[in-house]
Amino acid sequence: MKLRFLGTGTSFGVPQIGCHCAVCRSTDPRDQRTRCGAVIETDHGTRLLIDTPPELRLQLIAADIDHVDAVLFTHEHADHIHGIDDLRAFSLRSGQRMPMYGDQQTLAVLRERFPYIVEEHLKPVAGTSRPEGQMIPVTSGVAFRIGDTDVLPFTVPHGRTSVLAYRFGDIGYVTDAKTIPESARLALAGVRVLVLNALLRDAHPTHLSIAEAISAAREIGAERTFLTHLTHHTSHAELAAELPSGISPAYDGLIVTVDPSSW
Repeated sequence: MKLRFLGTGTSFGVPQIGCHCAVCRSTDPRDQRTRCGAVIETDHGTRLLIDTPPELRLQLIAADIDHVDAVLFTHEHADHIHGIDDLRAFSLRSGQRMPMYGDQQTLAVLRERFPYIVEEHLKPVAGTSRPEGQMIPVTSGVAFRIGDTDVLPFTVPHGRTSVLAYRFGDIGYVTDAKTIPESARLALAGVRVLVLNALLRDAHPTHLSIAEAISAAREIGAERTFLTHLTHHTSHAELAAELPSGISPAYDGLIVTVDPSSW
């Protein structure tokens, strides 16, 4: 199984508009952080897209990805859904509606903001096209199967709201969490690769700080942990140098391969 990071930046992205700090001016490509998204690819070729960030088209082109089998949404914030129109290339090529998984709240927002994608009666004008999606609600703690892989969604708090995190075999993907509650730690028990958001060095009301992410990673005990949803306050090289063994900053385009297990 492979995990590919499409984007690893905070909602502003890096470089940030109007900023001339050292990280925003960095020539290290690992400091160029688009908004968060990822792809899971199984050994038998099932591809699952996590979120549709605003740069999705550019991310998929850079990764040379020409098809995905389904989209898994973590939550409804703009930096995680506003690239949804780029799914048009997939539905146009396949002639099929793209399966879109998420909780009830996220799917309700998608239906409200993008009715032309999910409402069957809103047909495109002849000679034109639109993305076409099929909404599939999921329940926290209830696993489901896509292709050849089982997916376990579970809830983590994100300020006044909550988001879905996902487990795919030995991989756990958690973004925009403020804490990792006991239920989430149980869902992640035994993962070998863990992804956690880590916003700032200082505490934040809706996201894990870098220190909090490190603490959570140690409690969960994965072999490798990768930090995402990163800001322009820390360069890749600087953050990598200060993190403990087994924990690394992710970067756009990073591919992590995990050998199969019996999970």
